[in-house]
Amino acid sequence: MPSLKDLKNRIASVKATQKITKAMKMVAAAKLRRAQEAAEAARPYSQRMAAVLANIAQAVGADDSVPQLMTGTGREDTHLLIVCTAERGLCGGFNSQIARFARDHVRKLLAQGKTVKIICVGKKGFDILRREFASLIIDRVDLREVKKIGFENADRIGHKVIELFEKGEFDVCTLFYSEFKSVISQVPTAQQLIPASAGETVAAQDQSASAIYEYEPDAAAILTDLIPRNISVQIFRALLENVAGEMGAKMSAMDNATRNAGEMINKLTLNYNRQRQAQITKELIEIISGAEAL
Repeated sequence: MPSLKDLKNRIASVKATQKITKAMKMVAAAKLRRAQEAAEAARPYSQRMAAVLANIAQAVGADDSVPQLMTGTGREDTHLLIVCTAERGLCGGFNSQIARFARDHVRKLLAQGKTVKIICVGKKGFDILRREFASLIIDRVDLREVKKIGFENADRIGHKVIELFEKGEFDVCTLFYSEFKSVISQVPTAQQLIPASAGETVAAQDQSASAIYEYEPDAAAILTDLIPRNISVQIFRALLENVAGEMGAKMSAMDNATRNAGEMINKLTLNYNRQRQAQITKELIEIISGAEAL
């Protein structure tokens, strides 16, 4: 049984931890509002960008002048996965959910005999995936020094992906991230970037089916300029969704940790009081017994 001094030190330690978790919860709550606003503001732009591209692609049809970034290579032998996670932990199962989702996809592709390459955006995803797929990771993007995610961060990743595609390094590119729903709900999501997934193209075409446009210059030239930008826009949206999801998950995790610390303090305090009372009672009995013996 621990001594009174040990229990007192343990209570003090848990109280100090509780102060830290409470402070981290408040910081996450303050950052969450800004991150949520940024993520929600990016959604309409990225969706409209996809709609415009779908409308132009529909107008061009099967023209040979359509960029290969839109049509793909015609093969599905090599897959590039961009896995976006957070740079830091203490946010519950946020990072592990994304990594698990990507890991299951990798196993499925490998079982089909496909070649898989991985780019990790974020330290936590890299740490998880390298345990099993270290040989498949071709690059890692470190954003630990970035205080606020900007479009230039996503644009660098987008240019890197396009450069790999032009070199013939892959046929299909899929982006993995966590879509922010609420403080307690972040949904791991996979979005195909190259070529554009059929489902997204159809949905985007439905949104703009009633619109008729004339293009200047020609549609193929517009696609050549817009598709690389769209890839960067979709990556930027994924990074913003991740930041909002990370702050929401961290706020929830720190709230749980603070309440758990409070429960532990109550139990330790009760144990301390019982042991202290037992020790006082024992000392009183010894004093009375000694007095009676005299």
